[in-house]
Amino acid sequence: EVQLQASGGGLVQPGGSLKLSCAASGFTFDDYAIAWFRQAPGKEREAISCISSSGESTYYADSVKGRFTISRDNAKNTVYLQMNSLKPEDTAVYYCAASGWEVPRTASQYAYWGQGTQVTVSS
Repeated sequence: EVQLQASGGGLVQPGGSLKLSCAASGFTFDDYAIAWFRQAPGKEREAISCISSSGESTYYADSVKGRFTISRDNAKNTVYLQMNSLKPEDTAVYYCAASGWEVPRTASQYAYWGQGTQVTVSS
């Protein structure tokens, strides 16, 4: 059974940091790019960061560039998203997803999805 388990969300003050984890199982993790998407209430789901299967290529949306860092540990079948300088507009449910494409940016290119973890940035 394919599973993507996102964790690490929570409530944080503006300017604070969180580190999300996405633990994968049930498929050949090393063959898949992993992305983080987020969806805020009333908004479409957006891709905010992606890392290739090897970890050599990454993508960041302009809204998070310079503040978020994606990384992966293929030995642990886990991808991380370090989020710094968080803003209220970062509040959303964050999902991780897996794709057989290189560094895709559209949701339709992702075969497997996790359940999401809530991130709330508020004072």
